[in-house]
Amino acid sequence: MQQNTHLKTSNELVGTVISIEENKATVQLKISENMAVDSVGLAHGGFTFGLADYAAMVATNHPNVVLGKAEVKFIKPTVVGDLLTAEAVISEKVNPVKSAVSVTVKNQNEVVVFEGDFICFSLDKHVLQNL
Repeated sequence: MQQNTHLKTSNELVGTVISIEENKATVQLKISENMAVDSVGLAHGGFTFGLADYAAMVATNHPNVVLGKAEVKFIKPTVVGDLLTAEAVISEKVNPVKSAVSVTVKNQNEVVVFEGDFICFSLDKHVLQNL
C-alpha cells in the first residue's frame, strides 16, 4: 500500500516506514547519539513518542491526518543503539473523521518500551487551511 501522509517526515528523527497495510503500519527508528540526554546513553522519550505518533499517522494514512489526543505509557527506557519498532493498528473508526489507533513500540529484543492510544482526525483540508 502507498503512503499518503507525512511524506516529508525525517527518517533519522522519527523513523522509517517498514510496512503499510489497511489500518496498520510498522515504523522503525534507530536511537542515535544525538537523541541521548546524558553520558550513559539514555534517549529522550520524545523520540519514542515521535516514532509512535508517526506510526499512528501512517496507519491512518490520510493526507490531512492530525493527532488530537494521546494517552501513553513509557514502560522501559531506550538507549543509544536501540532499534525501535512501532506497530500501529486502527482499533476503531469512530466516524469518517475520527479514528482510534493503538501503538506498541518494542526494542530489538522484542521488549515493549512504550504503549499508546492515539485519537487521529482525518480532515477535509490541511490543518493550516482550517485556521
